[in-house]
Amino acid sequence: MAYQSFIYEVDDGIATIRLNNPNKLNALTFQTYEELEKLTSELSHDDGVKVLVLTGTGDGFCSGGSVDEIIGKLVEMKGEELYLFTRMTCNVVQNMRHLRKPIIAAVNGVAAGAGAMLALGSDFRVVSERAKFAFLFVKVGLSGADMGAVYLLPRIVGEAKAIELLFLGDLIDAQQAYRIGLVHRVVPHDSLLEEAYTLARRLKNGPLYALGITKELLNLEARMDLDAALELEAKVQARCMGTPDFLEGYRAFMEKRPPLFNNSTE
Repeated sequence: MAYQSFIYEVDDGIATIRLNNPNKLNALTFQTYEELEKLTSELSHDDGVKVLVLTGTGDGFCSGGSVDEIIGKLVEMKGEELYLFTRMTCNVVQNMRHLRKPIIAAVNGVAAGAGAMLALGSDFRVVSERAKFAFLFVKVGLSGADMGAVYLLPRIVGEAKAIELLFLGDLIDAQQAYRIGLVHRVVPHDSLLEEAYTLARRLKNGPLYALGITKELLNLEARMDLDAALELEAKVQARCMGTPDFLEGYRAFMEKRPPLFNNSTE
């Protein structure tokens, strides 16, 4: 598949999206959003992709929406046209969260605005020591509630820290992001992709069906009470216990060897 606004590659079950506008720190355009929306939707049906890695070209991960190619045009739009755009941006994160495959954001530099949300919409955030984050929507007169920020951010860093990040829009560095739980790992810049792909291979060799169920329930149970969550977990865990991967996990444990999951449900 060929895309114009980013590089897309698949190698041995691991797909990579590399945002590719380095002169503008990979700022997003209308075309980028359209292509991301399309690809993140189609990946759910692509059996050749087991894990997705999202990163940027050059010195930045993603600096947000392009001032020239998006923001300058948005001020000329009205009503329904604006909604169609914001709905498209939200669809990207919605597709990422609904994708029952692990997503790793390898954050190589600044992740601001929509760029921070692409990282937040991922399951893992492995970041360079040079990475920086900013949820800067309020700094351009917009709500901090953008692309799922008000839903996702408090669940990751807690409400108090989310309020600070969303109300002030301040830039924080990689170590600050790690201390508040926004990112999973901070690694030397030159080792970033190696670390990201090591994690991707580990996930790819894991029980992907079970991981997909886990991701799905993380989303669903956020809106449930405890009794409903426990009933749902009882049902899906019983289903997992009927898969070949569960039997393989047991046999591998008993035989003291690494499991060889095939991710079949039959």
